[in-house]
Amino acid sequence: MGAEKRWLFTLFSSAFLSLLFLLVYSISAFSSSKQFPSIIHHGIHYPPAFAYYISGGRGDKDRILRLLLAVYHPRNRYLLHLGSEASDEERMKLVGAVNAVPAIRSFGNVDVVGKPGRLTYMGSSNLAAILRAAAILLRMDAGWTWFVSLSAMDYPLVTQDDLSHVFSSVSRDLNFIDHTSDLGWKESQRIQPIVVDPGIYLARRSQIFHATEKRPTPDGFKISPIAGSPWVILSRSFLEFCILGWDNLPRTLLMYFNNVVLSEESYFHSVICNAPEFKNTTLNSDLRYMVWDNPPKMEPHFLNTSDYDLMVQSGVAFARQFQKDDPVLDKVDKKILKRGRDHAAPGAWCTGRRTWWIDPCSQWGDVNVVKPGPIYWATPLAGYDSVHVSGRVEGKQVNSPGGSSEWCPVMGAGKQCESIRGPPSLRCPQHALVCSFCSQ
Repeated sequence: MGAEKRWLFTLFSSAFLSLLFLLVYSISAFSSSKQFPSIIHHGIHYPPAFAYYISGGRGDKDRILRLLLAVYHPRNRYLLHLGSEASDEERMKLVGAVNAVPAIRSFGNVDVVGKPGRLTYMGSSNLAAILRAAAILLRMDAGWTWFVSLSAMDYPLVTQDDLSHVFSSVSRDLNFIDHTSDLGWKESQRIQPIVVDPGIYLARRSQIFHATEKRPTPDGFKISPIAGSPWVILSRSFLEFCILGWDNLPRTLLMYFNNVVLSEESYFHSVICNAPEFKNTTLNSDLRYMVWDNPPKMEPHFLNTSDYDLMVQSGVAFARQFQKDDPVLDKVDKKILKRGRDHAAPGAWCTGRRTWWIDPCSQWGDVNVVKPGPIYWATPLAGYDSVHVSGRVEGKQVNSPGGSSEWCPVMGAGKQCESIRGPPSLRCPQHALVCSFCSQ
């Protein structure tokens, strides 16, 4: 009897191991069944591509990876930046985690900065890091259309298919930035003080220090600080102007902003407002959802599940800032991105089966096709695909995309504007007029 039991145990064990081996083999074969990337096409007849610069500091490896997977698409390009305070071990773990994603490994469109420069809080070294990232992305990939800066504390509110669909219908020279020529208190506290960033010339980390005297506000060019957000979406043509500079304006302003507090909040905005060929390409929104305390602090408050409904209804593409692994991020993954844990957010390019153990994006088809999802059609974001340049507006009236006229209470005579159908988070209830204040 004992021998019979041992025989049955051996039989069932062998059968179980065989079944387990077959299951593992089938999953492995399925997930790696397409090792070669499909051909990526760029140009006006194809959806636009985005160059993402995602930055974080020590301990942000997991945050950066999660954000990368949430905004990943084979057509895009990605540059990940862990600050110099992060260890080489953490940086290498990030590289390993990125390469473990089948699509990323196959398309090879994600890079990690190997030797980051030292960054000083509120100093110009932060602007230098952004310019370096833009230069790298320009050199690495000739196909992307817009540069998007994100931090590890940001998260998308739309899929990449939705975002590409919206941006397919707008001018590819548009730049999405918050800006104003009304300096207010910032003139005396941000523009006139002279600061020095020791991160530019010292090996050890330090803080900015102030000169004893101030300097007058420039009258040779316009200064355009924004209301507390350095996050931008910039066109490739404008960044080429800033980096490759056939005009000396970007370099002149860079030298000036080297000694300005939080220069990344003013540099691009001032360049674009002083460059005749670009000053009318601005849309006065950074497409970010943020909630500020009253009175406002240096950073917006951390979003949570109580903010979810207003976030989704805002019609913007990104939100900030979030605590690490906050439950609201899981809710965005589940309801908007349809993203599984440790998986890329699926899009029309993903052809794999959706199961709890298989990443649907481990197989792919034509990556040049995008398909907006139901979330897109249910939110004001759908209105963004009616953006068009309306020209110079006289008085307060402007023709809407449908041919009718709308009146906007914030409009003034002679401003350059973009006409947009929605979203309500902008200034007008139906046909919002987002004005460029560069021409004031």
